[in-house]
Amino acid sequence: MRTDIFARLDREPEPPKIEVPRMTRTRLALFGGTSAFYLAIVVAVLLSTWLVTLDWKIMLFRPYQQWPEIHGFLDYYVVLGQRGPTAVMVAAWLGWRSWRQHTLRPLLCLGSALLLLNVSVGAVKLGLGRLGPHYATQVGSAELFAGGDIFPSGHTANAVVTWGILAYLATTPRARRYLSALSAVVALGVGLTTVYLGTHWLSDVLLGWAAGLLVLLALPWCEPVIAVAEAWILAARDRVRERLRERRRLVPSLPVASGGPRPVREPVREPVREPVGVAGARRTPATRG
Repeated sequence: MRTDIFARLDREPEPPKIEVPRMTRTRLALFGGTSAFYLAIVVAVLLSTWLVTLDWKIMLFRPYQQWPEIHGFLDYYVVLGQRGPTAVMVAAWLGWRSWRQHTLRPLLCLGSALLLLNVSVGAVKLGLGRLGPHYATQVGSAELFAGGDIFPSGHTANAVVTWGILAYLATTPRARRYLSALSAVVALGVGLTTVYLGTHWLSDVLLGWAAGLLVLLALPWCEPVIAVAEAWILAARDRVRERLRERRRLVPSLPVASGGPRPVREPVREPVREPVGVAGARRTPATRG
């Protein structure tokens, strides 16, 4: 029996029994509350309320000029919210988990979450068309319907979803608590970093947090579709494997000389055989009596 630390990296002999999250009353309550907060932020920006005034105050304060010593570090830290690098890192981890646990559910959950995120956030971005702080044209304006694409903050929403999916897929309550706290800190930091750099308004970040959380809360509704997709993919894989095995059985294996072409087996020609009676009649002369 292996006792070293690398023994836990081995593939499990059979798929473990994992409890799939369900849409409980608590999750429904959180989904409803987050949806109300989401709508409240959108309405506050549409009506150019105190929230838009706060956006402009923070923008004119220019945090990146007030604390320039942390600018270099935050330029790298904000990468934790970029969709490409984070998706590759998390997909690599979940791919290893899929191999180890004999299931495609981790990767399919990540794909479903990113699809929901792109559709929901992208539609609102294009529909409201808000300009960012660096491209603002009128002081005090909400800068809506001007061809922009920053409301809600994609960096913030992506950080919530990409790192939050690790907590969603955790197999123990302890790991889920730790990963939830870690993903919340990362998402909070990424959102505030975009405000510090001046690439997003504060209201963009608030809506980005809500948008990402709504995607995570809605994932249990996608679990039946994920289960059907996993079964279909695994069945297709088994069919392909069976076809490959049948082809290997039908093709004869012939030795191939090193560096030479594969020899061609010619058909064996059998000699023409004549009836015994006819041949004997030709060799024996006729006797006369």
